[in-house]
Amino acid sequence: MTRALPEPAYRRLVPGLGTVGLRPFDLAEDVTTLHGWVTQPYARYWGLLDASVADVHAEYLRIEQNPHHHAFLGEHDGRPAFLMERYEPAYDAVGQTFDVAPGDVGMHVLVGPPVTPVPGFTAAVFETIMDYLFSDPLVDRVVVEPDVRNLKIQALNERMGFRKHSVVQLPDKQAWLSFCTRDQYADALRMNEAG
Repeated sequence: MTRALPEPAYRRLVPGLGTVGLRPFDLAEDVTTLHGWVTQPYARYWGLLDASVADVHAEYLRIEQNPHHHAFLGEHDGRPAFLMERYEPAYDAVGQTFDVAPGDVGMHVLVGPPVTPVPGFTAAVFETIMDYLFSDPLVDRVVVEPDVRNLKIQALNERMGFRKHSVVQLPDKQAWLSFCTRDQYADALRMNEAG
């Protein structure tokens, strides 16, 4: 008998794509799936290419035990499709590189490898994450710090309204510190819809 997975924390219907949602990461059920993603060459910036399942389990156990960092499994029509981490920058190394303001929330995202590529899927995932984060009335600004070499995520961040602030040195990488306010995100959505 399998255990019931946590209920979705957020779900939205994306016309033409189906249902995209987020639920709390379940360490026992999801670690093997995540291991399969983070050890793929495309996920090199995640820093776990050579990790064992036990290594990934240990990393996400550490996150599970941290009250300031939370992992969520993203699903597409009920199937695992991406990972999102939400964290409080004041309790993270990135918080030493800028003046953290009340209402700041940090975010990491990793989209799983597609079984069949779906045009517009990654943008729909990103919008779902941003909608979820901004559904919290206490969140005013989303903070990201992608590796300076990760040009794909930087382009997606920019498309979703993020503005580059500065290159910062973190313990594991040199990163582009970038911010997106509610207004910047809303403006980006309007521009994206306008084409």
